[in-house]
Amino acid sequence: MTTREAIQCLRTELSGLYDPREVESMTRVIFEEVLLWKPVDIVMRDSEELPVFFPSRLNEIITRLRRNEPLQSILGKARFHGHSFMVTPAVLIPRPETEQLVDMIVDQNPGSDLQVLDIGTGSGCIAISLARALKFAQVTATDISRDALEVASRNASELKTRVKFVEQDILSCRAPSEAWDIIVSNPPYVTESEKATMERDVLDYEPNVALFVPDSDPMLFYRPIASYASRALKNGGRLYLEINRAMAQQVCNTLLSVGLRNVQVYNDFNGNNRFVTAIKIIE
Repeated sequence: MTTREAIQCLRTELSGLYDPREVESMTRVIFEEVLLWKPVDIVMRDSEELPVFFPSRLNEIITRLRRNEPLQSILGKARFHGHSFMVTPAVLIPRPETEQLVDMIVDQNPGSDLQVLDIGTGSGCIAISLARALKFAQVTATDISRDALEVASRNASELKTRVKFVEQDILSCRAPSEAWDIIVSNPPYVTESEKATMERDVLDYEPNVALFVPDSDPMLFYRPIASYASRALKNGGRLYLEINRAMAQQVCNTLLSVGLRNVQVYNDFNGNNRFVTAIKIIE
């Protein structure tokens, strides 16, 4: 099988199931992760015979893609903020929108030696990316799932990044033992009723516990996070949240109710309400 034949195979087998642009993106990722090729290699080595193992691996990938399994789950890796993160069924696949959240935090916090807390870290993508991008930051990351923390710890080790990982439930954040300059969280925020509109690749292959909240209590996780932040942030410290686009006002009201100030809503690159920030101000 040549490079050209492999690409044509992907296009043919996935036609009608995925947008052509998505197939092209998948092709680049497959060649990068399986063969360590860059996009330029695909072009320059168009007629090259591929290694003998590649056709069977490609067939396996195509078979699983046709079952709507996410490519990141098949490969066990996802790109986030310029780095490759291991993903397993225990963690959510990092989203491009969350990269915007990391960029926002880095842009708004140019100082050094900041104390940072990531609540509900999952794969560790936010915590590790902040530890790498902020100047000499001391980053702590929590999660209720031991399996998720194992994944996050391995990602930190692979990327040679120092992050302190702690097993902790968002719903029972302990009284603050440290004061934080930054608290960030991307907690579960999809309501149960929204399941009907979601794709099978998310519902069948990602941990529901990290996605969903009851229709009766969409602020389930934002309330304890807001309460904790109001106590644990330093004066002038900032809280950053990723949110359900339909719940911006509810999240803002929750933050204001615990005394946080300068509450602001930001859009993602699709124009949806996606992030809320607030500051602790002691006068």
